[in-house]
Amino acid sequence: MKTDRHLIALDLDGTLLTDQKKISPYTKAVVQQAINEGHIVIIATGRPHRSSIMYYHELGLTTPMVNFNGALIHHPTDHKWDVLHTPLPNLTAKKIIQTCYDLGVENIFAEIQDNMFLDRYDQQILDIFTEPNQQELITVGSLRNHLKGDPTSLLIHPKDEHIEELRKYLDDKHASVIEHRKWGVPWNVIEVVRKGISKAVGLKKIAYYFHIPVDHVIAFGDEDNDLEMIDYAGVGVAMENAIGELKQIAKYHTKSNEQDGIGSFLSDYLKLEVAPTIAKDLFE
Repeated sequence: MKTDRHLIALDLDGTLLTDQKKISPYTKAVVQQAINEGHIVIIATGRPHRSSIMYYHELGLTTPMVNFNGALIHHPTDHKWDVLHTPLPNLTAKKIIQTCYDLGVENIFAEIQDNMFLDRYDQQILDIFTEPNQQELITVGSLRNHLKGDPTSLLIHPKDEHIEELRKYLDDKHASVIEHRKWGVPWNVIEVVRKGISKAVGLKKIAYYFHIPVDHVIAFGDEDNDLEMIDYAGVGVAMENAIGELKQIAKYHTKSNEQDGIGSFLSDYLKLEVAPTIAKDLFE
């Protein structure tokens, strides 16, 4: 066993993935070199399992994965591994949904692990959040009637004029049991998950499982859902394209997701002896 091995956590969008949602050949080669040298690589993403598993397989991972910003921590290839699923209580979700109806929000999207519930049909939402072969996972119709279980997350698309009112309601009425974050482009979306959920929760569990000390935990991120993870990691790395708040708390900075930021940092920090066949200049 490698005594100085590191646990490396990779956010997907804006971090590992280019703007075209691809893993660049150079970064992919460096990550796989790190794995070959005994380091442990995991994906830690706000995405559900269904829209991150393809990158997991592309990298050849055999490790646990953090989905839904920590609301689901599981092992895609080892079903004996303890799954930690921390959903919202259905009663709380229904109260929030009713308030959304009262405000006349544009739409509400709920997920229970890989099962999706869309309040009102919207092809654009379906195109963004689903793959063509996932239609059987989708239920379209009133969440008040169709959402029976505890949702892993709620995504609310409010009218612009209701964003602050809705967030104030969430703070005033449900702050003890939920966390909420606002997404930016292409839409204003409010994501609601259970209180205390973050990527750091998943990273801590996996670090403990592999006996990796915190100073050997490397994490990469770019957005506010990476804040807790970057703050927790002994080697918290902000991408060049990261939000200012994340750059302020990160211990290290690297190039952007479009400039092989992960590959460049890992190659230097871990002193990886990248084989000539995967030298960066071959991909430029």
